[in-house]
Amino acid sequence: MNYDLLIEKAKEAMERAYVKYSNFKVGAALLAKSGKIYTGCNIENASYSATICAERVAFTKAISEGEKEFEAIAIVSSSNDITYPCGVCRQFMSEFGLDLELIFTDGNKIETYKLRELLPHAFTEFETKGGR
Repeated sequence: MNYDLLIEKAKEAMERAYVKYSNFKVGAALLAKSGKIYTGCNIENASYSATICAERVAFTKAISEGEKEFEAIAIVSSSNDITYPCGVCRQFMSEFGLDLELIFTDGNKIETYKLRELLPHAFTEFETKGGR
């Protein structure tokens, strides 16, 4: 997999972030199994609970275009450090597969994980049907 391309797309998306309140920019680039890349940036709101993270923006763009299967997502931020997805984003992404590859960089090193490593014991469809 070409991490460099996804990271570059995530950086481009990060530059479009709307971060009027925190000035903390995040960008994401999501690779669908179709080969198409969907990007997202965080979009803040005065009512913080209405803020949407870059990862969910990328996913909702892809899903609204008919994608349902994904291979990887690169996530970058303006912090100059590795930035992991919040719990809400981890749960949101788990809906589409715990084997999703997550790619992070601080500009120097690259880290990769499967979503299942960052969200052990994920709440899944199985639980909603009363099983375990």
